[in-house]
Amino acid sequence: MTEGGYVASFLREADRDRYFATLLLAPDHREAVQALYAYSADVASIRDRAREAAAGEIRVQWWVDAIKGEGHGNVRGNPITAALLDTIARYRLPTAPLARLADARRFDLYHDAMPDLVSFEGYAGETTSALYQLAALIVDPAEAAGAADAAGHFGVAQALSGHLRALGFNAARGRLFLPLSVFTANGATLEDILSGRATDGLVAARSQLIELTQEHAAKARDAVKRLPRSLRPIFAAIALLPAEAARLHAMRDAPFSAPRELADWRKLAAMAWSSWRGP
Repeated sequence: MTEGGYVASFLREADRDRYFATLLLAPDHREAVQALYAYSADVASIRDRAREAAAGEIRVQWWVDAIKGEGHGNVRGNPITAALLDTIARYRLPTAPLARLADARRFDLYHDAMPDLVSFEGYAGETTSALYQLAALIVDPAEAAGAADAAGHFGVAQALSGHLRALGFNAARGRLFLPLSVFTANGATLEDILSGRATDGLVAARSQLIELTQEHAAKARDAVKRLPRSLRPIFAAIALLPAEAARLHAMRDAPFSAPRELADWRKLAAMAWSSWRGP
C-alpha cells in the first residue's frame, strides 16, 4: 500500500466524517488534507491507546518534536508522520498550530473536568478550528485568511456536537470534556455527570449546550457563504450539524446515550449538496 493509501485508509477508519469531506476536494489537494486530518486523528487516539498518562505524554511529545524537526530515530518510518512532514514542506504550513494541537491533547490524558466555556472554546480552537484554517492554506492560500471566522465557529460547533454525543462514553470513564460551569450553573454536579444521573439540571445544561452548538453552526454557515467557492468544500460537514442537533434534542430523556449515526450515503449526499450549493 502506498503512503497516501495508508493515510486515507487510516483516516477512513479513525475519522469517517472528515474522510468523507476530503472526497469533495480537488484530487491535487486531497492527500495533503488527509495527511493533516490523519495526524489529528492519531493524536486524538492517544488517550485511548496509552495505559497511563505518562505514556501518553511521551507520544504527544514525540509528535511535537517530529513537527518541530527535533524528532529522534526514524521519524519517517511512520507513514502518517512522513505524509504530514511532506505536506508541511510542500505547502509551507506553519508548524506552531500543529504543535499546539498536540499540546492541547495533553488535557485528554488526565481526568480533570473542562472548567468553563472559555477553556472549551480554546481547546476546540486548537484541536478542531485550526485544522480547517490549515486546510484552507492547502486548498487556496491566497484566500485562506478569510476562512478564520468560518473555521473558528465551525470548530467550536463540531467539538460541542461531538462531545455531547460522547457525554455518556466519557462520563463512564471519569472524564468530562464539556464545560463544567454550564452544568453547575444549572444545578448539576460533576458527581451527577460521572455517575450517569440524568438530573433536571443536567438535562437543562445539555439543552443549553445543544443550543450553543446551533448558534455557532449558524455563524459558521453565514461565514462560509462569504467564502470563495474554492474553500467551501473544506466546510462541507457543516451540513451534518442540524440533523445531529435535532437527534440530540430528541434524546432529552436519555442524555447519556449517543444518537444513532446517519448512514454513510446520507452523510456523503448532505456534504456534497452543501459543497455544491453552499450551506
